[in-house]
Amino acid sequence: MADFVSDGLGKSTGNIGRRQITPHKSASMSWSLFDNRGRRKYLVESERAAFLREAMRMGGEIASFCAVLALCGPRISEALELTHERIDFADSAIIFETLKRRRKGIMRAVPVPPELLDILDGVHGARTARLDEMRSHQRLWRWSRTTAWRNVREVMLAAGIPVHLAKPKSLRHGFGAAAASNLVVITLIKKWLGHARLETTEHYTSLLGDEERQLASQSWRGLRGELRL
Repeated sequence: MADFVSDGLGKSTGNIGRRQITPHKSASMSWSLFDNRGRRKYLVESERAAFLREAMRMGGEIASFCAVLALCGPRISEALELTHERIDFADSAIIFETLKRRRKGIMRAVPVPPELLDILDGVHGARTARLDEMRSHQRLWRWSRTTAWRNVREVMLAAGIPVHLAKPKSLRHGFGAAAASNLVVITLIKKWLGHARLETTEHYTSLLGDEERQLASQSWRGLRGELRL
């Protein structure tokens, strides 16, 4: 009888009562810096520069928000949670709360250029606000996530960045890619990006850097003169 029921259901009675185990995906299996069409998901230096130029042209809070994304590499939600008291002018750093963790309150400091601090002070009055007990804990941008995402996309499209890259995540990947290609220690990149696993950060070390391009050029340097139609 059991075999009859098993055949009718298309299942084996031998599996009854056994817990089904789903294979665990490692960090290296879960995502890539290229999509399934072979397009990169990160901005290169020329695209990051074009994005920043367009953001500065727009000015105001859009400029300050875009600059933080491009120069610090936070997740968009982490940038939106930024408060005045987390702008450390004395140490030239911005402190982000790392999200996507099992507990709250995990902070990380990311070094920033003085020009970015000047923009945050000019747009938001951050130097004065961080010393005010009432204003210090207020967010710099009162936008929703949807509004922030839309503002970044508009700047990217205006800067001539391809549509498939016109998203905040491309800036985060671009930050990591630039750090890796300039041979920043991987543990520092992990810290700045707030990754939980080193394996995630290691994706950036597989990207083309200036040193690899120079080495590759040795294989076709003598043939460049033949590339004429």
